Amino acid sequence: MKLTRASSYALHAVAYMASQKQNVPVASHLIAKSRGIPERFLLKVLKPLVSTRVLHSIKGPNGGYRLARPASQITLLEVVESVDGPIRGIAPLSQIEGDGQLDKKLEKICNQTADAMRHQLEKIRIADLPLKA
Repeated sequence: MKLTRASSYALHAVAYMASQKQNVPVASHLIAKSRGIPERFLLKVLKPLVSTRVLHSIKGPNGGYRLARPASQITLLEVVESVDGPIRGIAPLSQIEGDGQLDKKLEKICNQTADAMRHQLEKIRIADLPLKA
């Protein structure tokens, strides 16, 4: 499995918020600076995390982002799929006539692999990651 840059940034941002002692809003520019993430890209990554209720967005001069739930209740799967969409097994169909059986078998293998990956990511919580501010 290869994480996209977006999901990697999302995981770093969520881990950073989880490392904060109080559950107070953290400004995006502080996350970006701390983790070396371009702020404009970080803002694009944080938006779907708010939409899927992994994060809360607080507006105003003392606003920012904070975890919507404790880090022990947020899975890696939630973060990755919030940013990148559902993990799916995709096997391109062959253009060769008569390869229908092979295509079906490859599709089944890819779906099983995706399901195993989803299951593994679902078992790991943000709180399981090394958290440092």
